[in-house]
Amino acid sequence: MGPEGLGEVAERLRRSTVHLRIEGGREGSGSGVLWSSDGLLVTNAHVARSERAMAELWDGRKLEASVTARDTRRDLASLRIDGAAGLPAATSGDSSGLRPGELVMAVGNPLGFTGALSTGVVHALGPLRGLGSRSWVQADVRLAPGNSGGPLADARGRVIGINTMIAGGLALAVPSNTVTEFLRRGSSSVSLGVVVQPVPVDFQNQRRLGLLVLKVLPASVAEAASLLTGDLLLGVAGRAFHSTDDLADALEASRARGLSLDFLRGDRRNARQVTVRLDPARAAAA
Repeated sequence: MGPEGLGEVAERLRRSTVHLRIEGGREGSGSGVLWSSDGLLVTNAHVARSERAMAELWDGRKLEASVTARDTRRDLASLRIDGAAGLPAATSGDSSGLRPGELVMAVGNPLGFTGALSTGVVHALGPLRGLGSRSWVQADVRLAPGNSGGPLADARGRVIGINTMIAGGLALAVPSNTVTEFLRRGSSSVSLGVVVQPVPVDFQNQRRLGLLVLKVLPASVAEAASLLTGDLLLGVAGRAFHSTDDLADALEASRARGLSLDFLRGDRRNARQVTVRLDPARAAAA
């Protein structure tokens, strides 16, 4: 671990973790990581549901930040604190070098506890069944609502992932190398203009994957199609979603002609269908 003890490493990590509040109240409340000293923040897309956020720093300062990019497929978003300088930025690590059994720590703001720390070990790095082909850092650290968007770091305090969700009893984090690629390239895919979260759903006596719409972005193709917050997306043209990548893959394949989305609304007993007309220029802007 080097000359620093775990306590010093954890405190340094806390200082580079912020508490994000989106649109006031509880909506979108979560964590974020100061990626650079000039105010670049990284969090989950499902946390950054609006275009502006209030970032509370470790010392109590509250600074406004604006979303600069969002990628719902990778569940990442970047924000910028205007005019910031000299902030305690995190040090990013190389997630490809992780090995099972390595000590990791997570910092976040779960259930109102600021700067809460939990520790565990890495179980695996790679895809997880039911969540598509994307790679995840899988660790046995304890996460709770409010941890989303916060850092998962190695024993030296280097951020090797962005904590996202719990699945199968393990914490899942977007690998830091994926974050680096996102910051370099941004979101290059066609966007429906929604913020979604994967949830299990029982429909017609079957256990299926649903994508819960947390927010519909203004002036998006989803808004034009009259999709609403709370809708549960089930699939495309009768083909069920089996992973969180399926919606993005369908959008890419149908960008020239649009697609038919199956979804539930209200009592969620009867599926509905809506045809989404994709305008690539408009979708990219959303």
